[in-house]
Amino acid sequence: MLAGERADALDAQRFYIGGEWVESCGGGRVTVLCPADLTPIGQAAMGTIEDADRAVRAASAAFDVWQSSNVADRLELIQRMRVAFAKAAPGIADHLVREIGLTPMVAQGQTAMCLSHFDSIIDLLPGYRFSEALGDRIELVREPVGVVAAITSWNAPVSQMLCKAVPAIAAGCTVVVKPSEHAPLCGLLLAEAMAEADIPAGVFNLINGRGVDCGRRLAEHPDVAMISMTGSVAGGGAMAAAAAAGIKRIHQELGGKSPNVILPDADFAESITKGVHICMMNAGQTCAAPTRLIVPADRFDEAAAIAVAAAQKLVVGPPDQPGVTYGPLANKAQFERVNATIERAIAEGQPLLTGGPGRPSHADNGYFVRPTIFGPVAPHARIAQEEIFGPVLCILCYSDIDDAIRIANSTDFGLSAYVETPDPVLARRVAGAIRAGWVNINYPPWTGAAPFGGYRRSGNGRQYGVWGFEEFLETKAIVH
Repeated sequence: MLAGERADALDAQRFYIGGEWVESCGGGRVTVLCPADLTPIGQAAMGTIEDADRAVRAASAAFDVWQSSNVADRLELIQRMRVAFAKAAPGIADHLVREIGLTPMVAQGQTAMCLSHFDSIIDLLPGYRFSEALGDRIELVREPVGVVAAITSWNAPVSQMLCKAVPAIAAGCTVVVKPSEHAPLCGLLLAEAMAEADIPAGVFNLINGRGVDCGRRLAEHPDVAMISMTGSVAGGGAMAAAAAAGIKRIHQELGGKSPNVILPDADFAESITKGVHICMMNAGQTCAAPTRLIVPADRFDEAAAIAVAAAQKLVVGPPDQPGVTYGPLANKAQFERVNATIERAIAEGQPLLTGGPGRPSHADNGYFVRPTIFGPVAPHARIAQEEIFGPVLCILCYSDIDDAIRIANSTDFGLSAYVETPDPVLARRVAGAIRAGWVNINYPPWTGAAPFGGYRRSGNGRQYGVWGFEEFLETKAIVH
């Protein structure tokens, strides 16, 4: 298939490499199921080590030219890519409902987020200083890091591809994108849109494949300069280990177990209800979900009653049906894992307030999980420490503000956090003491103008804005 021609998104046996649609080298196929009813929606080829090598060769050859492109050329390309994506966005959003199980509102929100990735770079690039003097004898030059392997997750797949590929290409890098094997079709739809943007051959490449072979090969490939990955802690560790021998730059956005600290002067009804809704959005499959609700011990009963009432009003069902709050989990492995986690917590004696394992009573098919709340849960309990990535909330209790901060910081994660109080001084004090890369006070609207990334096991590096852009640049000092 020639560049610019359409791939069959529901029989996605080809990859986009070097500006052309090419056949897979033969890694087999996977059948993709709609998670709401388990009906097949298509097949996708799984790439091989040879496919990974082909994509890297194309990206490496393109880098020799693209690294020397000027800002005007890069800006023009990013603008063309945005136009192509905006044209494809409605169809991509519709597909996300089928392949991932997102509600239309969440799917449209994700495609809107994608457009913000383009807009941020379009605003940034014209005024960015790639070279500047530092005193009389030093010139600082910022240069593209090289070939970037972008390995992405299945919960917000297209946004994750673009929040890496767009700033990397704008920085002068070339990119090989490998979507999650659990969401292979939407990646091909994105590549199809990007082919319409007349991207120079090899600057943007996309292959599907499994992490254990195709992903690992990208991580260890000697011609890949940087790995930018969004995924699980286990996956991030495996990719970092594979890349270690090559001393590559590693950027990771991994798991979270975000605290939501409800301070005593907060409006409990509003704050807790909103917290439950945000936690359960996308069936809890959000890395920044506030999955630990931290409340004053002497008001646990009040907080629990509000949380349970909010959860029981949520409507779980086919995501394309009117009135549905959230749809299914995205795949069988996640469905089984979340249910096993809930069953284990019950077996360990954690108090179940609502929900539990198994599908809702009205659903006899699909990967649906009931909104589930445990509490009070001890901070050291496994269910309060481990990321679940499902519609499961833990309520924890604190004795005073310092205790709330201690509990908020009591996991190995540090991706995001939430603080609820009308007192701006207290809010800033608590936010400043929490060890997380993204702290939200009173549920502000999402913005791509702030850097996003984690502390500790939640990863390293940042996405969005100038911080995400500079992840793809090296700094050179020329001294004279």
